[in-house]
Amino acid sequence: MKALLTGASGFIGSNLARELLRQGFEVRALVRPGCDTRNIDGLNIELSQGDLRDRPSLEQAAQGCQVLFHVAADYSFWVPDVKAMYQTNVEGTRSILEVALRAGMSRAVYTSTVATVGLPRDGRPGTEELEPQSKDLVGHYKKSKYLAEKAALEVQRLGLPLVVVNPTTPIGPGDLKPTPTGKIIVDFLNRRMPAYVNTGLNFIDVEDVAKGHILALEKGKVGERYILGNRNLSLREVFQILEKITGIKAPKVRIPIGLALVAAYADELVSGKLRRKPPRIPLAGVKMSRKPMYYSAAKAVAELGLPQSPLDAAFEKAVRWYYEQGYA
Repeated sequence: MKALLTGASGFIGSNLARELLRQGFEVRALVRPGCDTRNIDGLNIELSQGDLRDRPSLEQAAQGCQVLFHVAADYSFWVPDVKAMYQTNVEGTRSILEVALRAGMSRAVYTSTVATVGLPRDGRPGTEELEPQSKDLVGHYKKSKYLAEKAALEVQRLGLPLVVVNPTTPIGPGDLKPTPTGKIIVDFLNRRMPAYVNTGLNFIDVEDVAKGHILALEKGKVGERYILGNRNLSLREVFQILEKITGIKAPKVRIPIGLALVAAYADELVSGKLRRKPPRIPLAGVKMSRKPMYYSAAKAVAELGLPQSPLDAAFEKAVRWYYEQGYA
């Protein structure tokens, strides 16, 4: 079976490309001209140059493919061009899925995000049937991915056999950018993390996320979404795991969220608006940290058989990779 994969050069996409090859798929990867392909260099995959905003390039890439994994997205808490993020995440998602529908693909998996899943007010973990409140859609990344998921389900209702997966926070090798969470780990390794805020996330081994995509293709119910996650951890617990792995002392000072917000607003003004450079303290990220983003992956475990590999090992693989790649 031949799979078209978008976002193959990224963190989740490159791990998915490897897993697809391990499971015997042929893989054609849609890559933007000039993009960094280090994550997939040397893999036995076919590259098709194109852009989610260029429909003819998507139609060309889809020829001869039976299934689609749409992983690509503009993932950042700060961008100089907000319009381009919506064009890629929302309209690009609609375009690639419409192309898959017209090409008669037998199945498609869309990679959304757990940020499109709501959180109960009583502090229990979020589950797939919950919708986020508008006030929880902090920042343009979250808003664009929420709209993109709605666009994906619209195409599904037109006839595309689509399954949605909602990864939580993947950990492991291949985080080239790095992602906002990866940057926290890199800052810790470089001893630039003197304090922490009282928040938390759900984490999962990125290799389990890759396997979860293929399980969703094979076992997922059309029109359903599945949280690909594992364990809920506070930020303090994350630093304690990293201390155990590296010997670097975890920060012991907890700063109030109000102070973190003041620092983020100042950084966004100076770095983002005046210098047009990514802020070191993304305002959207700090706003998100005001309450823990804890989720349950019980549905994906029960219906898909999502693996739940030990997270300590995932953090260890991530740390090793960051060191090997010169990030720390």
